[in-house]
Amino acid sequence: MTACDLCGFDLAQWNPQDSAKTLGLAPEFVQEWSRGLADPMTSPLSREAAAALLEGTVDDQLAGVHDLWHGLVTELAPTQPAVVMKGTVHQLNASSGGVPKTAIDWAEVGVRGLVGDSQIARAHHGRPWQALCLWSSDVLAVLQAEGHPIVAGSAGENVTIAGIDWAALRGGMRFSIGSGDDAVMCQLSLPAVPCSKNNAWFLGKDIDRMDHDLNPGFSRWYASVLSPGEITAGDPVRFG
Repeated sequence: MTACDLCGFDLAQWNPQDSAKTLGLAPEFVQEWSRGLADPMTSPLSREAAAALLEGTVDDQLAGVHDLWHGLVTELAPTQPAVVMKGTVHQLNASSGGVPKTAIDWAEVGVRGLVGDSQIARAHHGRPWQALCLWSSDVLAVLQAEGHPIVAGSAGENVTIAGIDWAALRGGMRFSIGSGDDAVMCQLSLPAVPCSKNNAWFLGKDIDRMDHDLNPGFSRWYASVLSPGEITAGDPVRFG
């Protein structure tokens, strides 16, 4: 068995590069998934412990990432207060690599993201918790009003969502895209770090405008896919 029945961690979806990159982000995961909680969880992996694992075997690293994910999903996420929000898919975006991504009407979604979509810089993208990149059409409207020449798909998000309070998002929140039994279930993981490839979409190349630490509520978000399926532009999106 490669998948954990309790947290969904699937060894088959991870390679050594994925593990090494994720181990170094353990404190960031706990910080984001604990944001706003009165009793945040202690990180199952300190930076020192993660560094020690990186000196070990690949199996050690995979076990460490599983410990991290297991703690997040089974201990921390259940303590989060329910936040119900409803929106819609404003636009779906895909490309063979790089930005901008172009609009598509429909997509099949697997545990690795949109089928047919790909990333050039695999060192920075493509881990299971980065299956989808999300952004807000409402945030884009604010940026456009400021004069930034940015549109949906410019910054490489796969799903542009309308009607959601973007500032209310935090790691660990579950959401669905679509309706009923056919809905694709997902879970927010971490905000996406701004990349210089997006300089062209910001006045003065100011990509810090979508930096989560500097401008909370304006960043893109990564999400893992819990149950695959199909999604269409205009589908309902429901958090909580």
